[in-house]
Amino acid sequence: MLLSVEGVTKSFGRNTAVENACFTVDRPAMIGIIGRSGAGKSTFLRMMNRLTDATSGEINFEGRNILALQGGDKRAWQAECAMIFQQFNLVPRMDVVSNVLHGTLNRRSTLATMFNLFPQDDIHKAIDILDRLGIAEQAPKRAEALSGGQQQRVAIARALMQDPKIILADEPIASLDPMNAQVVMDALRRIHEEDGRMVIANLHTLDTARRYCDRVIGMRDGRIVFDGTPEQLTTGVARDIYGADASFSEAATSTAIETLDAVPA
Repeated sequence: MLLSVEGVTKSFGRNTAVENACFTVDRPAMIGIIGRSGAGKSTFLRMMNRLTDATSGEINFEGRNILALQGGDKRAWQAECAMIFQQFNLVPRMDVVSNVLHGTLNRRSTLATMFNLFPQDDIHKAIDILDRLGIAEQAPKRAEALSGGQQQRVAIARALMQDPKIILADEPIASLDPMNAQVVMDALRRIHEEDGRMVIANLHTLDTARRYCDRVIGMRDGRIVFDGTPEQLTTGVARDIYGADASFSEAATSTAIETLDAVPA
């Protein structure tokens, strides 16, 4: 089994953010996690990346419980499990290629990091990755000069510089317009298909999960309440995941350009 999540729970005092999460993945896939705000999606990804410790349970990847890793082993796992955030987490006044090269910080010395010294091979690799994502011409610009969609592709490029086995994306398109959202999701899907990397993305719209993911996991109040294919994600199932009544409308939260054109302003 490639990935096995077994009884993972995270509590903050009396509040339980994630409760007894369990699922398995036998091969690299693109997985979408959906649910309303506060459902536990972000907390779960942060536990996978070891940014937050779990209260109990195990997450086994390739037979190793990554929740038990400490010190250098934990840092090595965080290099294998890259994280992409909603707000990009770039250094705004730093040029784009240097931001991408920060994906190699886990394997560089403190001195090299302090003086921003990068091997030529890494610089060429960073530019190649930017080219793959269609933004190589932005390499010398400051990150703050780019559009939101371009900045998110820089964040994806930084993740790829780590050469990770898993990419975790926490609401990667939540702050983007529909056109840029499509470009970013196309990039993540292409990375999964071409590189054979597992991608797990927290998503806030059903149409995106159906279009891009091989599998969809629905969370409600910290618990997994749905685990199935995009085809099984019916409107009725979505109402249950989001705790909505019959007035629930997918179109109102859609990021699809054609759907937005059809919805009255």
